[in-house]
Amino acid sequence: MPNKLHSETSPYLRQHQDNPVEWYPWSEEALAKAKAENKLIIVSIGYSACHWCHVMERESFENEAIAQVMNRHFVSIKVDREERPDIDQIYMIAVQLMTNQGGWPLNCICLPDGRPVYGGTYFRPADWQNVLLQLAEMWRERPEVALDYAERLTTGIQQSEQLPVNRIPEAYTPEDLKAIVTPWKRLFDTQEGGHARVPKFPMPNNWLFLLRYGVSSGDQEVLEHVHFTLRKIASGGIYDHVGGGFARYSVDGRWHIPHFEKMLYDNAQLVSLYAEAWQQRPTPQYKRVVMETLEWVRREMTSSDGGFYCALDADSEGVEGKFYTFQQAEIENLLGEEAELFVRYFGVTGTGNWEEEHTNVLKIDIDADHMAKEVGFSDEEWESYLAQGKQRLLDYRNKRVRPGLDDKLLTSWNAMMLKGFTDAYRIFDEPEYLVVALRNADFIRKHLYAEDGGLLHQPQANGKAIAGFLDDYAFCIAAYSALYESTFDEAWLNEAKRLMEYTLDHFYDDGSSAFFYTSATAEQLIARKQEIMDNVIPSSSSTIVQQLYRLGVIFDEQRYTDIASQALANVAPHMASYGAAYSNWAIRLLEEVYGCPEVMITGPGWLLMRKALDRHYVPSKMLLGGTKGSLPLLAGRMGDTTKAYVCRNKTCSLPVEHVEDLLQLITK
Repeated sequence: MPNKLHSETSPYLRQHQDNPVEWYPWSEEALAKAKAENKLIIVSIGYSACHWCHVMERESFENEAIAQVMNRHFVSIKVDREERPDIDQIYMIAVQLMTNQGGWPLNCICLPDGRPVYGGTYFRPADWQNVLLQLAEMWRERPEVALDYAERLTTGIQQSEQLPVNRIPEAYTPEDLKAIVTPWKRLFDTQEGGHARVPKFPMPNNWLFLLRYGVSSGDQEVLEHVHFTLRKIASGGIYDHVGGGFARYSVDGRWHIPHFEKMLYDNAQLVSLYAEAWQQRPTPQYKRVVMETLEWVRREMTSSDGGFYCALDADSEGVEGKFYTFQQAEIENLLGEEAELFVRYFGVTGTGNWEEEHTNVLKIDIDADHMAKEVGFSDEEWESYLAQGKQRLLDYRNKRVRPGLDDKLLTSWNAMMLKGFTDAYRIFDEPEYLVVALRNADFIRKHLYAEDGGLLHQPQANGKAIAGFLDDYAFCIAAYSALYESTFDEAWLNEAKRLMEYTLDHFYDDGSSAFFYTSATAEQLIARKQEIMDNVIPSSSSTIVQQLYRLGVIFDEQRYTDIASQALANVAPHMASYGAAYSNWAIRLLEEVYGCPEVMITGPGWLLMRKALDRHYVPSKMLLGGTKGSLPLLAGRMGDTTKAYVCRNKTCSLPVEHVEDLLQLITK
């Protein structure tokens, strides 16, 4: 008989419905059972594309003897970390405090009231069983030990990432940024790009900040390392050269062998990053990976009503990466006489370049596109040649058993990918990308709004509704702002402002001048946390503060800019200690130091002038305009002729009519 997970909508939870473990979803039923029976709780957290989650399931959760121990002594709760990031956040902090490391699967043993007493990540079967038996004995014989430790650990969880309220500086300086970047440079991997560590994660927001910093400050060393890193990532096996899209990370130090799962949030950010990098330094490879990745999203990750799915699994047929790898003979049979060039281009060998015999993870040298000159192709002919060959490989690969799809539709991740499409639309002038973005925005408004006007975390199903978290609001507001800059339709900005007001009412704490991750009306857990530090995804706090500042300027809302300024002042003293963990905050600091010009383009030719402006790299600008509008900055600036203005610090330029003059105003 299936356990209590059989009626859940999460693919990850349903994967465990036939385990002999008597799993519960996170629910009042499970928590009440633990209290009534005075049993410890196992909170086991993972996600559907997690390879080691699958391994622990096979080894431990499908093991009858281990399941008997879990069922006899514990109430076992399975949590999808993507569905309930608030629960994951708390128990991840607990495990990090206990072990100085974290990851998934995440397994925490808790008191009946949910306070943690022990935890870790992956456990081998014998170790897991021994841990459970020892903890069950302790709870039976010496419960005071567990109670004392739980109290101290919970205090640590509640106090983590709490920052004092600081005085707002009169001004930030380039030296403040230099103090962040100088120690950061020592972490650069000058041989392989990225940071000098293994495994290698792309960390898109790190490179977005460093790209903008390199250009704004004139730091050529940083700028060159960013582009070197981006070329290395796009050339390695972490990028799916056949089907588009990036895997989550590479297990080696050369970006070659990926951990094969593909996550929507990585790809959304990497699309925006590579598009912006192309705008700063037009590199054919950058445009190629953006277009191939967006095509993958449209082909494999988009629902019938325009929503974007979460992830693709790393495994197929129980083997990690089987779907994505090739033997040389396969490519030779497919491509015939054209195979020799492809084999050389992708670094394919007969013996293989991976641990599996004769198996190749496709990669290229960062200068591999020089082969175009070698064979006498123009740039256009080379791109066409590559596209045709890749399509043949893709058609062949699509006949294989596919990796599992996590079809959850999360508000924050959808909004990030929506912004990826708008960024690519503007930078590459591809109208179809705007169509996709608008369709996704329609999906969000139809399926991801709550009855009270706030956001849901995912569509309501089976009578279950999860209220939106701070990142859902932050990234949705950012996406709506991007749609405004793409269309100059003020409805998007007005909706962004309405959601911002909701966020301030439900998430902001005046006393600490900070935002909580959960709404004031959400389920109360053992702690209500603030998410400050940036990670693979920028933190919800840094993202909402960015949007607060921008909306404050656009709507002339001093309250917004005051809150944003105080939040930045609270974080700023911590940024130099570990810049990579504050990169999105550092983008806000960069805007303070080097400016964030407000650019207005009005009149009937606004679209042509905006397209001309978008051919140039102007990071951090705010863009407003159109032929009609009620925004304060546009008052008195609408007319029958096309004109552009630049404003800074509540002072605006005289109008200009040509993009060359506009660029001079922006850069002076």
